Amino acid sequence: MGGVIELMVLMLIIAVFAFAPLGYFIYMYTMKNGEPFGDIEPHGDSESALLSNVARIIEMVRHKIGK
Repeated sequence: MGGVIELMVLMLIIAVFAFAPLGYFIYMYTMKNGEPFGDIEPHGDSESALLSNVARIIEMVRHKIGK
């Protein structure tokens, strides 16, 4: 019977270490009112060089197709 209790304690310790990152993420998510780690960057408000270049290329292609 002692072996079963030792195995149960060992499995409990392994489970605590396995699910600790998930618990930490849930804790941080609920701390910041639904934002996992705070407001890192406002999405859609900032200009991106890549998005600007892609938009310019799309407009060039539309212009060439339209002619």
